[in-house]
Amino acid sequence: MKLKFLLFALLFSISFSAFPQRDDIGNYEYDKEYLFGLNKNTNGGLIGGLVFKAGTRIDDSQFSFWGIELSNVKNPKEARYNTVLGNSYIFGKSNYLYAIRPHYGRELILFKKAPNQGVQVSALGAIGPTLGIIAPYYIEYAVNRVETVTEQYDPEIHQSRFNILGTGRLFQGLGQSDVAFGATVKAAINFEFGVFKSSATGLELGYMLEGYSKEIPLIPTTENNQIFQSAYLTFFYGFRK
Repeated sequence: MKLKFLLFALLFSISFSAFPQRDDIGNYEYDKEYLFGLNKNTNGGLIGGLVFKAGTRIDDSQFSFWGIELSNVKNPKEARYNTVLGNSYIFGKSNYLYAIRPHYGRELILFKKAPNQGVQVSALGAIGPTLGIIAPYYIEYAVNRVETVTEQYDPEIHQSRFNILGTGRLFQGLGQSDVAFGATVKAAINFEFGVFKSSATGLELGYMLEGYSKEIPLIPTTENNQIFQSAYLTFFYGFRK
């Protein structure tokens, strides 16, 4: 029995020493963080946008940060249909809205995690300008049985959705885009799950209010907005030092 126990202890010690030990386990003191994220929000699609965030420590419980987001903003009335060819399109949509949101904010740590376990919880708020790129939404439309055209959707011309065969190429018409200027403000709760100081993984749950200097004509035949509000979730991953 003693021999078996000694063999087991020897094998365990060898296998344990074979793995490199992290000296930052349970150490959460850091001065800088750089995070990348994927966003899901109530005004977007399956993936609402991309996020980058850089933070700097102010004191033991407070950080300042700046970031930038790129999102595709949709009208709540958008509905997707399939064509006779199996393609999909959004009937009535005339424009895309791509929002570029640089912002600055503060983050307050509410609950620090215990060593090697737990979740760090923090609250944050941010504000910044918004650049809205209004790009035309192109469709492929059957004029008759032998002729098709690819052009921006116009409710006065493209009256039958059964004549729509698909959409234009990705980013087609981006060179004919218009711009709108605005501002964004957001507030959120952040949950961070990482066990190492050098990396971070977590979720950000929040609310965003965004306004532009003019109404954005996403769907000409329905009510269009100048102010957008949304709830969002961002999954992020990054590193710290």
